[in-house]
This record gives sequence, structure tokens and C-alpha cells, in this order.
Amino acid sequence: MALKFFDKLSQNFIELLDDKDDYDVIIEVKNKEKSFMAHSNILKHRSSYFRKELENIQPNKNNIKTIIKSSISAQIFDVILKYIYGGIVNLENVETRFIYDLMLIANELEFEELTTKLATHLIETKTSWLKTHFSFIYHSIFINNKLEKFCNDIIVKYPNLIFEDSDYTSLPESALISLLKRDDLQIEEIKIWDYMIKWGISQNPTLPKNLVEWNKENLLTLKTTLQQCLPYIRYFHIPGNKIQPFKKILDKQLWKDLMQYLISPDRPVNSIILPARSVLIPELPVREKEPFSIIITNEHVAEISSWIDLKYPNLIFEDSDYTSLPESALISLLKRDDLQIEEIKIWDYMIKWGISQNPTLPKNLVEWNKENLLTLKTTLQQCLPYIRYFHIPGNKIQPFKKILDKQLWKDLMQYLISPDRPVNSIILPARSVLIPELPVREKEPFSIIITNEHVAEISSWIDRKPDTYSLADISYEFQLILRGSMNGFAPQTFWDKCHGHSRTVIVMKVKGTDEIFGGYNPLAWDANVNKDTWVETNDSFIFSLKNGNIENSILSRVKKSGNAFMNMSKDSQQSWGPYFGEDFNMYSPNSSNFTLDQFCVYRNWGCYEKPITTGRNFSIVDYEVFKVIKKTS
Repeated sequence: MALKFFDKLSQNFIELLDDKDDYDVIIEVKNKEKSFMAHSNILKHRSSYFRKELENIQPNKNNIKTIIKSSISAQIFDVILKYIYGGIVNLENVETRFIYDLMLIANELEFEELTTKLATHLIETKTSWLKTHFSFIYHSIFINNKLEKFCNDIIVKYPNLIFEDSDYTSLPESALISLLKRDDLQIEEIKIWDYMIKWGISQNPTLPKNLVEWNKENLLTLKTTLQQCLPYIRYFHIPGNKIQPFKKILDKQLWKDLMQYLISPDRPVNSIILPARSVLIPELPVREKEPFSIIITNEHVAEISSWIDLKYPNLIFEDSDYTSLPESALISLLKRDDLQIEEIKIWDYMIKWGISQNPTLPKNLVEWNKENLLTLKTTLQQCLPYIRYFHIPGNKIQPFKKILDKQLWKDLMQYLISPDRPVNSIILPARSVLIPELPVREKEPFSIIITNEHVAEISSWIDRKPDTYSLADISYEFQLILRGSMNGFAPQTFWDKCHGHSRTVIVMKVKGTDEIFGGYNPLAWDANVNKDTWVETNDSFIFSLKNGNIENSILSRVKKSGNAFMNMSKDSQQSWGPYFGEDFNMYSPNSSNFTLDQFCVYRNWGCYEKPITTGRNFSIVDYEVFKVIKKTS
């Protein structure tokens, strides 16, 4: 019997990354904005790529070797390094695009095991994302056999996803050949021929634009370019007049046999006649949708939605979590004739929801291309039938006209010019009369973590009072800026929400205990610094608050004022939240979720006066950031 202790071994090796005394390799990533310390023995035994790299690098006078990987982001390399040391990659609550980029980098660094695992994960759990971003993916998937087969299986059924993409001509030759080989490619052979010719011409930009101007040398150039593709075309299933302009790129015997076949199809020929491809399936697939809930069904959602008071739709549409609404719930609202809001706003809210489901879409509409609009159309395909288009100004719809059926857009234009003239499209009736009043909202508690007694205590610390304020004498109002359970637990959310805010208090509830930790920053958080930057102040402090079994609060003021807190660079913001000295910070390198990683950390490293707890890593249940505002009376 063998006793295995891999979890503890993995954790101990990961802890080596925090050992600043024993490293002999520095790895600089993303234009040298971030450096990682590592150990050559571990790198060489875990990675053939780094073994080769280290053999070719001379150490400096301190016997340290430096590897520069400027094309890799700090967030991705942090995951790679923890995989090297601990054999763990946490994919919970990570964006799919990050997983895909991680797979590409793993392949670049020759981690075959990790590359294959990530490809399998994408195929088995992220099918919808792969289809939506198909064209982008297909140009880079020929690194992994599983992912290549997955993409080819999609494209043989729905070839327009790639052939009609604006980037089709930049497809690698190997990718095109792998498609041409397929007997089940679902498209007419005449179109396959046209697409192949288009691809071949695009590889030679000096060829004349007008085919009439072509000479023998031009045709020879095209023949050379397509020599690996030509054997897989089913020539005997294409009209001769389509091939004739390019007959010089074919073998003479093949062209002769084609002519004979046209005259006498039953007469044998010397050339091989490949069989026709399978029957066409012209429809696009319905996007697969991952289950939105493990507790309720779409029928439950529809039922709950019907209970919503539709007199006040802004309670839904203007909520910060509106874009996380399940598709079925949104559709149930759009179906209602009595939805109390102008149709132009309904259109705007629907577009906003659709865009939010695809975070890789450009922020600026001017930068959108056909693929982006197709992605949005696919996302909204179940919602679009319920919009009352003929009750919306045409200029509001025009930027997104490509997501509508051509006939509908044509009818809308005609309706604007001549409203009495009949159209082919169905004109849904206008919704009921608007009721603009909003209900009075009930006042919610200012915090789900701290009490007014805690506010009094923290306020007295800010003012350096020896005694705690009474509740009646609290000198500050705590205005909520961010709540994890409301705005999200990703590190980037902290920087997006808190940038530019000064005099902020951060509080967090520790998972599995009664502890509440926090910190106060009198200066502004700055999310626009080019590199990780220490900020000096004498007025910051960190603390632990009395709560439940915790009988006493602990205040710890800054000791090393030059290291009071740190503003993080753009790359570091992917993993790091608030950072108080070297002592207390929020960190989530793997899952981008402070509640999961157990990498938030307190260490008594002396930047603040005294310990607020024992040194350890932890996860949180929730956290809040408040702006501290001086009361005027």
C-alpha cells in the first residue's frame, strides 16, 4: 500500500514561489512590467522548453539567469508558474477567452499535457463560446488534434462560418486542405472551387485583378500555390464553364477527361472521379446554451417573470445585474404587450444585454465588423421576433441593421417613407400606455458586513480619537462604492469601481470564521499607473473588527509610510485587489474570484505596526468598499 500526499506536496512547492532568498531565475513578462522569481532545477525538470532556454542564457554576476517573455501577460504566466510548481490550474469563474489564451501559451511553452487538458475542457464545457467565436479560433487551432477535429466537425456542417468570414483568405494552407479532404463538407462543389480559387489568388497579391489580363505565368503562379489543394476538388461535379478560365492550373489529362465527361458521361476516363460530397444541410445550428441554474428550470423563470410588476420595468432594466438575466426571463418580458416602457428603450436594453453576453466584442461600435454583428445576431436570435420595430425611429436601429432579416429592414425603410403602403413583415402592435412613476424603494441596510457600531469605531480611528464615537456623534457617512456579491469578486472590478476615489474603507468577511478584516486609504486609488507603484502616507491603517467570537477590535497604523499601499499596473489588476504594504492584500491569480482561491493574505511583515491576525492565506465570503464622507451637520 502506498500513502500519497500530493496535495501537501503541491502546496509546499507553490510556497517556494514566495521564497525571495533562494531563486536563481528571473522571468520578465509583458514588456518587462512584471517579473517572476523561479528556480532553475524545477523549471528544467518540469519543462523541456525552459530546459533549452536556460542552457542558452548566461547568468549575471549574481549567478541569476533572466528569461524574457514579453508576449505573455502576467496573469497567464502566474497560472503557468503555479502549474509548473504545484500541478494545479484552477478554472473556476475564469473567462473562456482566458482559458483559450492559456491553452495557446501552454502550447507555445511545450506543455503538452496542459494544452490537451485545456482543449478537452473547452470542447466539453465551452461549446457555445467556441461556436460564437469560431472564425477567430479556427485560425489558431492547428496546435491540438482534439480541437482541430472539433472545429472541422463544425465547419463541415456549417462551412459559411469560415468561408464567408472576412479573414478566410488568411487561413493556413493546412487548415484549408483538411477541409477540402472531407467527403461530408456541406456545400456545393462549385462554391468550394470558387473559395479555393479566391484563397489561392489572395496569397499572391501581385496577380492582376482582372482575369482578362492574366498570362501563362500568372496561371502557373496560381497552380503552384494550389498544388496541395487541387487533388481534393470533385471536378466532375462542377460545370465545365466554371473551371474553364483556370483550366491551365489542371493537368492536361484531367481537363481532357472533363470535356469528354461533359459530352459522354458514361464513357470511361483516365482521371479519378471522386464521389460527390454529402447532402447539404443549409441551416445554421441553434447555439447550445449552458444551464443557467442547477435548481430551477426555464419554466420556473417564465413563471417568476410573470409575477414581476410590469408597471415598473426599470426595477429590472436599470439594475446593475440586469445583463446577467437568463435569456428565458428576458424573452418573457419582451413578449408582454403591457410592458410599461418606450419601445426605443426596450431595443436599447436588449442590445445591451446581447453585447454583455459576448465580452470580447469591441467597446466602440465603429470598430465592429461583420463577424461581431453575426455574433450579436446569434445571441439575440430568440429575442428579436418580439421587438416592435415599426414603433422605433429608424436611426436607432440602423447601426444594427445587419442583425435583422433583409426584408424586415427593407420594410422599415419603406414604412418610414410611406406608412400607408403595405409591407411583407408583420407589424406588431404598440405596447400599452406608459406609466412613468417609479415606486419608492425601501431603504436597504448600508452594509451586509459591518454595523453602525463598527462605523463609529472606524470613524474614531480616522480622526485619531482615543475613544470611540457614540452612534449620535459619528462624524462620517459611509457611502457604498462596491460590494462583491453585487458587483463581482474579480480583482479588476475593484480597480474599475474604486479608481479615483480617496478616503476609502475596505471591509471583508473571512470565509469559515467570524473575522472581519479591513483597511483605510486616505488617498486615491489609481488604476492608470504604468507599473506597480508604492504610495506614501502616514494616515492609512488596517484592522480586525470585533464580531461574534472575536471579542476585541485591533487597529494597526502604518509603520513604513513609504509602503503604505500600492497602485497596480493594468496587468497586475487582473490578479491583485487592494494592497496594504507587504502585510495585507487581496489576491486571486487563478479563478479571478476572491471567494475561491484562498490567496488573500495577511503577513506580519512590518509595514504596519502590529498584527491584526495570525499570518495565513484565506478566502472571503464578501467584501465592501465605502467612500468616507464628512458629515456637514
